[in-house]
Amino acid sequence: MRDTEEALFRAVHGIAGRFAGQPVPVVMEALMRHLPKAPGLEVAEIRKIAEEISVGRDPSGL
Repeated sequence: MRDTEEALFRAVHGIAGRFAGQPVPVVMEALMRHLPKAPGLEVAEIRKIAEEISVGRDPSGL
């Protein structure tokens, strides 16, 4: 589980760096394409992450 969480954080961090400030749908698409599959990760959570990235924040904590 720890490896999955680390992979998620790293993927979010990378997407945040490339897509900061982009519209939410663009960020959502990138997240859906690049995030590793993880149990319990739902679309609503991914949308919240996309919203953070869209306003220039990096929700990964890295």
